[in-house]
Amino acid sequence: MKLRILLLCLIPAFAQADIYKAVDADGHVTYSSAPIKGGKRVILTPPAEHARSAGSPQDFPKVNEEMQKGRDGTRRKILEDELKAEEGLLGAARQSLKAGGANHPKDDAMTRDLNKQVESHQGNVDALKAELSKLK
Repeated sequence: MKLRILLLCLIPAFAQADIYKAVDADGHVTYSSAPIKGGKRVILTPPAEHARSAGSPQDFPKVNEEMQKGRDGTRRKILEDELKAEEGLLGAARQSLKAGGANHPKDDAMTRDLNKQVESHQGNVDALKAELSKLK
């Protein structure tokens, strides 16, 4: 039993095969694990491990705290403006749905489209509120 486990562990070591590459007259490239007429053996090397450094690269631009606060404030203002506009569009879509349902009670396609608009604007409002809640 132990011999079987040992053999199973060693199988991947024997699984390495040579790879051959051939290019025909039309430029088609063929790879094979068996030698190909006119082909050359490809020597594969494992990719080099990239040394990961902690932090930013030396030439990465630095932003001081005051500048970052300014950027955060600008971002908050933009998101708040978008939220205000989107809430207005949501209110208008809800009014259109209410009016459309009253004026055309049997028009299912129209009601479906108006519902999609309301859902879309509500999703946008929710996403903007979530984004604003993440700001410091």
